Amino acid sequence: MKDKNDFVFSSASPASRVLYRLRRFAARTRQIIVRRRVLVMLFVLVLLYHYLSDSGLPFLPRFHWGSSRFVIILAVNQGGGVMQWKGAKEWAVERTSIANKKAYADRHGYDLAIQDMSIKKRYAHEWRESWEKVDVIRSTMKQYPKAEWFWWLDLHTYIMEPDVSLERHVFNKIENNTYRSLSVYNPMNLPVSLPYVDNTHDINLVVPQDCGGFNLGSFFIRRSEWTDFLLDVWWDPVFYEQRHMQWEHKEQDALEHMYSNQPWIRSGVSFIPQRLVNSFPAGACAEQAGDPRIFYDEKDRDFVVNMAGCEWGRDCFGEMEHFQKLSASLQQQNKKWLPW
Repeated sequence: MKDKNDFVFSSASPASRVLYRLRRFAARTRQIIVRRRVLVMLFVLVLLYHYLSDSGLPFLPRFHWGSSRFVIILAVNQGGGVMQWKGAKEWAVERTSIANKKAYADRHGYDLAIQDMSIKKRYAHEWRESWEKVDVIRSTMKQYPKAEWFWWLDLHTYIMEPDVSLERHVFNKIENNTYRSLSVYNPMNLPVSLPYVDNTHDINLVVPQDCGGFNLGSFFIRRSEWTDFLLDVWWDPVFYEQRHMQWEHKEQDALEHMYSNQPWIRSGVSFIPQRLVNSFPAGACAEQAGDPRIFYDEKDRDFVVNMAGCEWGRDCFGEMEHFQKLSASLQQQNKKWLPW
């Protein structure tokens, strides 16, 4: 029989309690490590999602706090067109244009959807080349379900006045900044009036006109039921299959045709003076050189320059570089007048 002073390893002994605590500590440590791994993986997934959504992947929804009222849609062509690939200058133009729009969106709290137009390879077999704007606008509206206005910008555009917000420049006084009647300016001699046009209808599409008619290099479109109908009709096969050989400017000519013949479409369209959102450089619209309604004026500090048609016999890289430097110089002049 053992003496009461003999050591007995029981569940209540100090050694067993220490061992129990060590095992419990090890189990908790493993749980913490596993939880941290899960948190790290979730953090990486969130960052990856944010990066991919900002890159403008089509059909990737965006859900975030405080979605902006405005979304800038920048059309880029990261892989080249159906028949050609970009060189070093084309890549430089693209980088400059993207950086310009991103800095502007960040400054004013807008969203930027960089949409890769190389997806138009999907449409080459059915004559949808250059008609992809409608498809991209619809997919972008799905990506940003809380946004109201979408500002389409072609790649060869540059925002010259980054301090000027869209609210201040256009939308706070949209009725005063736009006009509905073609009697103001009608370069294509479209029908000035149609019966049954409701001019009290909300403005849902804001388009500038240039020397060749409607210009879709810089325009605004609003989320609405009217817009849903417009996009459906605009994408109708009767346009891109039966009229693609007659219409040189594709979706632009289709919109002009609808505007000329459908009163309900005319009811939702308003025009904006070209230089307010879409000034041209000297090389564009050469047949109307010097027209004060069309061309960029440094003294008036025009908002946006659209180097439309620069890829046809002009130097897109040189023009983009010129306006980038000019904008930087103008902003530096602004800083000199600030008291700080």
